[in-house]
Amino acid sequence: MHSTVTIVTEYANRIQRGAHMHIRGDHAELVVGGRLDVRSAADARTALHSAVDTGVGDLVLDLSELDSWDATGLGVIMGAHRRAGRCGRRLVLRGVPPQMQRLLVATRLHRILAIEGGIGVEPLPRA
Repeated sequence: MHSTVTIVTEYANRIQRGAHMHIRGDHAELVVGGRLDVRSAADARTALHSAVDTGVGDLVLDLSELDSWDATGLGVIMGAHRRAGRCGRRLVLRGVPPQMQRLLVATRLHRILAIEGGIGVEPLPRA
C-alpha cells in the first residue's frame, strides 16, 4: 500500500500534465497551485479526499500558489471541508489569494471555512 505522500504525488503528476494544476504534500498539509477549475476538479477531489481519509487532526490546505479557480474548484474545497468534518477533522485554508478572499466574503463562506489568520480584505459594501 502506498503512503499518502506517494498517492498525492501520483495525482500531482497526473494533474500537472492534464490540467495545469499541482497538489503536493501529505495527510497533514497540502499545497495547491495552478488552476483549480472544472478540468482539474475530479483529480483534485480525489487527492484531497485521500489526504482527509488517511490523517488525523487539522488538514492545512495552502492556496498561496493558486493562480485561478472557478465555482467547481470552490465546490471541491467545500466538499473537502464537509468530508473533513465527517472524519472528525478540520480543513484549514492558508495563503488564500486576495481575489478568493473577496469571493469567500461575498458568498459568506468565510463564516464556514477555517482560514488561518482570518480574512485580510474589507467586506464588500452593501448596495
